[in-house]
Amino acid sequence: MKDFNNKTIVITGAGSGMGRAYALEFARLGSKLALNDFDASGLQETVALLKGTPAKRVLSKAFDVGDKNAMNSFASEVKAKLGNAHVIINNAGVGGGGQPVWAMDDQSYERTLQINFFGVVYGTRAFLPQLLDNGEGAIVNVSSVFGLVGTPNTSDYCASKFAVRGFTESLMVELQESPLSVHLIHPGGINTNIAKGAPNGEEFTRKFLKTDPADVVREVIQCIRSGKQRLVTGHQALPLWLMSWGISLEKRNRLLYAQFRKLLDPKVYARVWRKAP
Repeated sequence: MKDFNNKTIVITGAGSGMGRAYALEFARLGSKLALNDFDASGLQETVALLKGTPAKRVLSKAFDVGDKNAMNSFASEVKAKLGNAHVIINNAGVGGGGQPVWAMDDQSYERTLQINFFGVVYGTRAFLPQLLDNGEGAIVNVSSVFGLVGTPNTSDYCASKFAVRGFTESLMVELQESPLSVHLIHPGGINTNIAKGAPNGEEFTRKFLKTDPADVVREVIQCIRSGKQRLVTGHQALPLWLMSWGISLEKRNRLLYAQFRKLLDPKVYARVWRKAP
């Protein structure tokens, strides 16, 4: 796709961060916007920011992307009120439980996978028929650089983002001869509130989350226009991507551990750290 004027763009997680940046940028391009977020107040703030922009129409709905019935209902409402979707951006996500495997509770795994992975699956499947009916369109699924490498205290988050990667790469092959394009995004340290409320979340945000979301959004739009399928971008994204394939797993794990060790809680890790001889 080259032109987004008067085209229907669906964006999940539009209440803040990357999702809000997508909404503002596509509004400037004259699109019709279908916006979702679990946070109703954040979503309304985004809608308010769109007033006075060239956006043709704006439809917003607050719901959990991990709710399949709610996603299917949203797809039906979008079609009825805005027409078939042309682009679906599965952006919504949560940061995870922020604990090592032995300290994480089952609910953290279930919640993180339900939102970060199944939310992408539900969004893709709900809107894919509309894109196929158009004979054109794009699917943008947001993974993470943590969908390229595993990092400590993020096993639930990494599992979800690796799953998004596998799902999307399979979809790319399945739609190889279709008129649709599929794009897999691996953001690095983007300045969003993804780590808000997590253990050491403020320190993690200060150290790693530095890239302006608007910069990434413009890169994603260029990928849609050019057909580029994978985008690895953002603070420290390139070294993590190189690390994911360029060195041995053993060396990679040592480097990652050294980088993140200062963020680990000694009380939680005491039971696994080696005792001095």
